[in-house]
Amino acid sequence: MPVIYNKDIDDQTVLAVWKIEEGEEELLSGLQLKQHELDFLASLNNEKRLLHWLSTRLLLRKTLNTSDYIDCRMDEHGKPYLANSTYSISLSHSYDYAAVMIGKTRSVGVDIEQVKTKIHRIQQKFLSPPELAQSNVKDNIQGLYVCWCVKEAVYKWYGKKGLEFRKHIHIQPFELRDTGELTVIVDLPEGRRMLSVCYFNTIPGYMLGYVVG
Repeated sequence: MPVIYNKDIDDQTVLAVWKIEEGEEELLSGLQLKQHELDFLASLNNEKRLLHWLSTRLLLRKTLNTSDYIDCRMDEHGKPYLANSTYSISLSHSYDYAAVMIGKTRSVGVDIEQVKTKIHRIQQKFLSPPELAQSNVKDNIQGLYVCWCVKEAVYKWYGKKGLEFRKHIHIQPFELRDTGELTVIVDLPEGRRMLSVCYFNTIPGYMLGYVVG
């Protein structure tokens, strides 16, 4: 299992990315799964979805550095959580990569995406006019993927339904780099929140965004 990126964001938060090169049997051999999890896997009719599910759980286990059973569940909003831990977790996957983020004391969110030109067709669905007016965003595939991954990471960080990318998550002007940090203003039901969100595209053909807050 090649972990290609493992970074301590701070002394309470870690981010790991893994390139998926194993098959189903090899991934299963590294996990301890309960019957309800095996039943769920049996219901999947897409091999890539199966590998993504297995790889994120195995990477989660390795990042936690434990051989114990990991009871990872989904809450009513679809946000993953650890049943027997207070740690915050976020999981993401795209094609050949899986990402896991763990926060011991703060909420986290991570998103990884393969960069594809088709994002141009949906840019107006997730970006507001002021965001599209930024010179390094509109029709710039790298800028668009920074915005998408950042907004998705913020959405996962919040972890509740009702948050809309275009309406509630506002990306402030930023300088586009291979690795960067930008400011996001989020309109939450409980009030406005300002977050610093990081991104990088050091994995060829992929963009990743993450947030701790």
